[in-house]
Amino acid sequence: MEEYILSCCSTADMPKEFFEERKISYVCFHYFMDGVEYPDDLGQSMSFQQFYKKMQDGADTKTSQINVGEFVEYFRPFLEDGKDILHVTLSSGISGVLNSARTAKEMLEEEYPDRKIYIIDSLAASSGYGLLMDKLADLRDEGKSIDEVASWAEEHKLEVHHWFFTTDLTFFIKGGRISKISGWFGTALDICPLLNVSNEGKLIPRFKIRGKKKVSKEIVKKMEQFAVNGLEYADKCFMSQSACYEDARKVADMIEERFPNLKGNVMINDIGTTIGSHTGPGTVALFFWGTKREN
Repeated sequence: MEEYILSCCSTADMPKEFFEERKISYVCFHYFMDGVEYPDDLGQSMSFQQFYKKMQDGADTKTSQINVGEFVEYFRPFLEDGKDILHVTLSSGISGVLNSARTAKEMLEEEYPDRKIYIIDSLAASSGYGLLMDKLADLRDEGKSIDEVASWAEEHKLEVHHWFFTTDLTFFIKGGRISKISGWFGTALDICPLLNVSNEGKLIPRFKIRGKKKVSKEIVKKMEQFAVNGLEYADKCFMSQSACYEDARKVADMIEERFPNLKGNVMINDIGTTIGSHTGPGTVALFFWGTKREN
């Protein structure tokens, strides 16, 4: 079997154990909390519980993407070891990290002309990005070459669906995604926005739904509408959540009841510190394979 490195950014929001078991390498984003820098290292430096508690208590958070120098330092040991690299980045509709990775690739290709370096824009985020990586690991394990896996990723990445809602508008207002006036009315009326990721990899508000119970049912309906083979869907389903596990669990229970052919149970992960710095606590996200995403 051809050996190569399958790699992504920590913003795929999967547990450390997942990456180890699937033999997927990752490189960490960074975030600042009240001016102190931390790596977005899957909750190792700061637990997710502590992170979201600090946000709720008013801590100021900012994020920092991986720069060119960090990518060069991360990629070089693999190349020196004679390995090719397929690295998939966080969506270019959310971050500029794709450009940093591509610049590092160009620099290293001059040093290592005999090695292949693929940089792919996932057009995905959080555990939807993780769902894509999981599939690429399957293909690698089946014996597919790096060229075949890279080609498959480009062809099928828009089939990963992302639907999510928030029960706390505070950080959407703070980040400018929702105006202060809309946020005030939304909070007063118990509005839970339902959003998804577009075919350009951007976060798009789609519906304003009143109440957690209604929006939970609606997100399941979106899976019924878009999943491959509808209720006969027979692939994996991942979820991620930010300090609201019980809300995510209720959605997962509905999915497991409605989709009897799921490949395993719904996997619920934590929204990591980079994505979570922008969503804040109270976000539930759902990811599955479906029809090709369109705007």
